[in-house]
Amino acid sequence: MRRYTINTVFRENIMKNQKDIVVITGGAGGIGQTCAKAFKDHPIILTDYSQETVDKVVDKFSKEGFDVKGIACDITDKKDIEKLVKFVKKQGSVKTFIHTAGVSGTVKDLNKVFTIDLVATELLIEAFYELANKDSVAILLSSMMAHAVPANEEYDEALKYPQAAGSFDTVVKFVNDDSDTMYNFAKRGVQLLTHKYANKWGEKGARIVSVSPGVIETKMALKAAEEHPERMEMIKKATPLKRNGKPEDVADVVFFLASDAARFINSTDILVDGGVIHNIKNMH
Repeated sequence: MRRYTINTVFRENIMKNQKDIVVITGGAGGIGQTCAKAFKDHPIILTDYSQETVDKVVDKFSKEGFDVKGIACDITDKKDIEKLVKFVKKQGSVKTFIHTAGVSGTVKDLNKVFTIDLVATELLIEAFYELANKDSVAILLSSMMAHAVPANEEYDEALKYPQAAGSFDTVVKFVNDDSDTMYNFAKRGVQLLTHKYANKWGEKGARIVSVSPGVIETKMALKAAEEHPERMEMIKKATPLKRNGKPEDVADVVFFLASDAARFINSTDILVDGGVIHNIKNMH
């Protein structure tokens, strides 16, 4: 008799059509690569900023038996996104679009953080809407720190419409010239975009959701740990589970959200932070 685990059921139910493609932005990053591993049974298209980096990751996964292709894309450039969409279209139909690409506040540039983390997210949502079918899902990476930003009519409007003239200037007034704070605001904007686009995607029978990781041990987080060691230690101690997250902790949730088991989960955010943001908010 065959033994079924939850994982087996998910993996068998996730996609009716094995040819449906999974597209992952930030595919060379820690979370991006770990998400790719979760979808080993399906054709994957990875994209990242540098073609050289993409080629290395594609080569590595190909040797491990993955059906994977890659293309470089500057996600802040509409023409580059068009090129990505054309490339994806040629390969087949898209079931899952996973957007992990982004930068942290360590780049020390308010405009860069706002543009890469929020404006580019909206450009990708608009572009991939074209490829969405019934049961397609867009899964966007937000951050637990987005939950530390309270609702506010003025900046929420700007975050919801990041491409509008004056949106960046409106948000700048609230972030005290701090790129880490801008990151938190931009990631709140990502969550607001799932609400903004839910009806439009829903007309196609498609879903759009976000996932908010806590401190996940990737290169980006380790760099932040070097810059803010006390803060990172404080977060770890404040986490009820007393550990940082692993990329697999996020990838497994992403895999679930892409599956038919999550077919009625839409226009919402899933926190994957070990419970820490609740404790952090209570400290202030």
